Amino acid sequence: MSDDVVTPAHGAGTGRTRELIDRLVADLESSAYDQSVLGLAARDDGAVLPGGDGEVVVTTDSHVVDPPTFPGGDLGTLAVAGTVNDLAVMGATDPLGLTVGLVVEAGTEIATLEGIVDSMRAACERASCPVVAGDTKVMGSGEVDGVVVNTTGVGRVSPGAYVPGTPRPGDAVVVSGTVGDHGIALLSEREGFDFETPLESDVAPVNDLAAAALSAGDVTAMTDPTRGGFATALHELLDGVVMVIDEGAVPVDGTVASAGELLGIDPMTVACEGRFVATVAPEDAEAVVAALREFDRGADAAVVGRRWTRPRRSRRPRHRTRQALPPGTERSNAPADLLRCTNSPSRRGCSNGRSRWPRTTTPTASTA
Repeated sequence: MSDDVVTPAHGAGTGRTRELIDRLVADLESSAYDQSVLGLAARDDGAVLPGGDGEVVVTTDSHVVDPPTFPGGDLGTLAVAGTVNDLAVMGATDPLGLTVGLVVEAGTEIATLEGIVDSMRAACERASCPVVAGDTKVMGSGEVDGVVVNTTGVGRVSPGAYVPGTPRPGDAVVVSGTVGDHGIALLSEREGFDFETPLESDVAPVNDLAAAALSAGDVTAMTDPTRGGFATALHELLDGVVMVIDEGAVPVDGTVASAGELLGIDPMTVACEGRFVATVAPEDAEAVVAALREFDRGADAAVVGRRWTRPRRSRRPRHRTRQALPPGTERSNAPADLLRCTNSPSRRGCSNGRSRWPRTTTPTASTA
């Protein structure tokens, strides 16, 4: 297919997405703004700006979802949580406010819009984040699919207090809860599957959990595992080194694992909308997990791995390993150090009673 046409692969959050962004935004970068940390130069959806006695954090996102209402949430909740969480993982856990833009297809029922706005209000109350401005555009029938919501969030951190996003060698990897809940719940709803134990999206603001983690220990990087899920979040944190993940320690809800097996989808590769992945100084990892578990939504928080200093070679592993790749990445083209997941025979399940993702693919032997 021609490189002059946008394809679904450009929105998958993988290499094609980066290629498109590189092509579009290069001319937008300004030498008047120091983008050495965050911003367009880092191809980030957030930026840190100087702001007097502190630093201003700003992020923007556009939201669509099919179906617009799903178990555990809807488009309105998703729009608020997505932007509040982007601020939170940069360290701005007390957001100043959001702006909201609604692009609406003519023919959309007013009750649908009212439901979206009501959900946004409830999510904003939960996150202690007001909506401070907004805009609405109506498009002709067929010119846009239903409703698109754009949200821009603004927060403030003390000078130098933003989360730097630079994991250190030896850092522990922490996940704030079960993975795959949102993506599997959404796909199951879309396909019309019913399960004895209902599936529910994890969509929610995490700024309170992020604040607890930052207070409990030395957090060197955080990211929210949205597009591409847990696997892609790890890829974002790699920074050219190997990250060793104990697959048995990654918390996956049992019903989510079963639904994923039925759908043929690994929960580690689909979106979470109420979780974050962090790298933490190893001596602080247990304290951070303990702080997260003080919250109902953090009850399944766990240390799931560590960051190596550099790729290394070893003898043939004594037990099976898996190389997990973000969705849309061809194995033949993937960097060899993308991710190493170890599957120790002693870790067949999570200590919190959650089910480990059932293996449905043939594992490959690691050379690292």
